Amino acid sequence: MPPSKPSPRPLGGIIHSYQKYDPTAFPPPTQEPPDLVSPAFEQAMMYGNFHELTDEQLANAVRLDPSQIAGLGPSIDFLRALLEERKRKILETYEARTVQHKASKAFRQAAKRVKPTAKMEKLFRTAINQEQPFMIERLWYVADDDNDSDLASKLLATGAAMQDKHNIEELATEYDFIGNESMTIPQALEIKDELEKIDELLKQLAEAEKTAQIGIIDMEMLSEFAQPGDMEQLEEMRSQIENMMREQAERQGLERDPNGKGFRLTPQAYKIFQGRLLKRIFSELAPSRSGRHEGDVVGEGAVELQQTKPYEFGDSVANLDLPQTIINSLIRQKDERPLRLHSDDIVVHKTRNHPRCATAVIMDMSGSMRYDGQYINVKRMALGLQGLINSEYPGDFLKFIEMYTFAKLRSPGEIIEMMPKMVTIHDPWVRLKCDMSNPDITEQQVHPHFTNIQHSLKLARQNLVNCDTPNRQICLITDGLPTAHFEEETLYMLYPPDPQTEAATMREAQLCHKEGITINIFLIPSWSQSEEDIRFAYRMAQATKGRVFFTSGKDLDRFVLWDYVQNRRDIIA
Repeated sequence: MPPSKPSPRPLGGIIHSYQKYDPTAFPPPTQEPPDLVSPAFEQAMMYGNFHELTDEQLANAVRLDPSQIAGLGPSIDFLRALLEERKRKILETYEARTVQHKASKAFRQAAKRVKPTAKMEKLFRTAINQEQPFMIERLWYVADDDNDSDLASKLLATGAAMQDKHNIEELATEYDFIGNESMTIPQALEIKDELEKIDELLKQLAEAEKTAQIGIIDMEMLSEFAQPGDMEQLEEMRSQIENMMREQAERQGLERDPNGKGFRLTPQAYKIFQGRLLKRIFSELAPSRSGRHEGDVVGEGAVELQQTKPYEFGDSVANLDLPQTIINSLIRQKDERPLRLHSDDIVVHKTRNHPRCATAVIMDMSGSMRYDGQYINVKRMALGLQGLINSEYPGDFLKFIEMYTFAKLRSPGEIIEMMPKMVTIHDPWVRLKCDMSNPDITEQQVHPHFTNIQHSLKLARQNLVNCDTPNRQICLITDGLPTAHFEEETLYMLYPPDPQTEAATMREAQLCHKEGITINIFLIPSWSQSEEDIRFAYRMAQATKGRVFFTSGKDLDRFVLWDYVQNRRDIIA
């Protein structure tokens, strides 16, 4: 009998079983972490870095992929079903017609008990017929001032009955009761409060399901309907999400404040935010229109290999392509010796010229920029522009100027802390002047909320005039006319805008024009903007051969950055 062959070695070994693993729902390891930097910057731009960003606020602001919290706690679907079941039982149990009649009858009875005085009779009848609570309140104040406590208490009871009647009518209108059990007035008001809580919680759960923002759920309100065990799991889920946010925050450049209560923005966070901001801005532009490919200009610059051209008078011999020059000479002379170079043999490497661009950005932080949060759009634009230049045009010159009653140079790190100035004077007609050469007068004593375009243009001109490039420009971002200017050391604050201020501003704009500085005016909308604001922008642009852009605040970053890129392409081409 032939010897039996040894059985083949079994493949594999111990097979591990993974429980609760769903390959379609489980987040892969390559999934991008949640963006914590952008919410932190939006918070800082809104509050000027003076408002602490706590762990809970950061977790509430960040939008997560819901798959990242799958399995951490009770299902949101389970909680929603729990609340919807409670709401369904209430609507199937009660009817609302009877309690409406009860509330109407209670209101009429309360009104009959009131015996108003003769001077109050007409107003009282109007209040009852039209069911106006504010009229009852006025009558109560009159009775209270007259020390008529009995009348005041009856008016108060009538007002409360009227309010109950309105609330019950709202309950019957908003919800479809299909049951048979009648309600008392206090019971109906309690049911109204309960149904409104359920609706609010359902809304919060729907939002949390989309964004995984567990922090937006009112845990105290939810505890009135959910079991204690479910609430403990939900609280644990929220704690786990906050821990995950804290870990990701440190990875993305958000440092803990020394007091340990909030987060601080680091240079790494700035770089991440600016990169994402630029990606968003340029992704909104049609690819065929953007391109972002600069043209070449032949001249002195860094050597670009491979491409050559015949030598022209004035070309630098440092860029001589010696091998190709020798080859050209050999081809021309063939076997003749000695080798003699002719001017036609000489070729030089082509070079690429990257002309530098010098820009000063004037950012309006006067009192009117607070409306509609326009200042946030301005700061977002500034951070985007700085990120663009740092990443793609590091040789360019960029300065930021904060404009209010004065003009101040601001570093990129100070942009996020800039805030619109508080309006400190509300008179409709203001005519003020101040001698700033007086050592007893400081800027802190001057009303800060005016708009000094003249001083801002002067500061921009002083910073641009010494830049060794002909490509100099000012981006003036404002919402209206100038209301302040300097004449030597005297500061004028004039509102409504005065021709004297406009003339001083125009003189400074002309000085910028003489220095070859282009003024680009980005006029953003404002509640107080008038036709005269637009005409002023046109007059300045026409006088200085500049440009005017009309843009909504939310599109400001896209307009300014794209204009910068387009303008640079024009310069190179």
